[in-house]
Amino acid sequence: MMEQVPLSHVLILSTILFFLGIYGFFSRRNLITVLMSIELILNSVNINFIAFNKYLYPHQLEGVFFTLFIITIAAAEVSLAIAIIINLYRRFNTIDIDDTDTMKY
Repeated sequence: MMEQVPLSHVLILSTILFFLGIYGFFSRRNLITVLMSIELILNSVNINFIAFNKYLYPHQLEGVFFTLFIITIAAAEVSLAIAIIINLYRRFNTIDIDDTDTMKY
């Protein structure tokens, strides 16, 4: 029989992913990498939902349902964000956040 991974290990992994996403969000200047950092943050939250659901309520699926909802919302967010980024690139020939002086209307 397989042993379960301790909850502390899962929480450490989720915390590392969350703070990597926060670091990428605040340190990067490319819109694509900022979007990827947001996705990393959302995935760390998904790991928390699944882990706490497994350890607190092993015979219920609320954490799984929340995770599926977050994945659905994240997919919609990515599709809209990529469409906006493509339009920004077509108009200003850059997706760098620091070039806001060229992006003023």
